[in-house]
Amino acid sequence: MPTLNKKPTLSDFQKYVHKLEVERGFADKIVLQKCLLLGEEMGELFQAIRKAEKMTIDHNSKFGTIEEELADIFIYICSIANSYNIDLEKAFREKEEVNKKRVWSKSK
Repeated sequence: MPTLNKKPTLSDFQKYVHKLEVERGFADKIVLQKCLLLGEEMGELFQAIRKAEKMTIDHNSKFGTIEEELADIFIYICSIANSYNIDLEKAFREKEEVNKKRVWSKSK
């Protein structure tokens, strides 16, 4: 079983997810399948949030805590990025430079 550094970088998380996928037999899954699974995890996150906000939920649905569902989503994001050899930290920093130049205003 792979181990993760105590203070991992984003790159460390991506490498860890790759090792997990290889170990668990998920490395050969196509990106489309990973995207669909990511969508399912998003739905589970929404259910967990609805539960936390005391909204109506189907008690027969299977989903974890908000923390667990966010972690699952993060794993799939790392996996999809790995599939395209995307350095998420670099992508984040580059996109944030674009965002800094935007003008944000409240909608009316």
